[in-house]
Amino acid sequence: MANAGGVAFRWVLQLHRDVPRAARFYSEGLDFSVSVCTLRWAELQSGPLKLALMHSPSDITMQKGYSSMLSFTVADMNRTVTKLMSLGAELDGPIKYEIHGKVAALRCLDGHMLGLYEPA
Repeated sequence: MANAGGVAFRWVLQLHRDVPRAARFYSEGLDFSVSVCTLRWAELQSGPLKLALMHSPSDITMQKGYSSMLSFTVADMNRTVTKLMSLGAELDGPIKYEIHGKVAALRCLDGHMLGLYEPA
């Protein structure tokens, strides 16, 4: 449904070399629901966030930088990090223990970045 200006956010799009593997990563690692998953396209949702995954041809080089970052609040940082790492993510630095809670950055499939936050 569009807002008063006639514009509504649709989804965030990520390019991946292996769409089914990326869909499994988000589904099993961060509890996204998967509504569509093919070899070339997937649509996932977590609350109001819709995430689209599209196949990237092998001749497109994936940028391994901080061009996009999805951030999630989690109930258990250690459990979530362990689960994501078992699915192929890598910590980008240590888990930080701040006054307001724990924070972590992970590089997931194809170089996309995830931020995790566990409130104190």
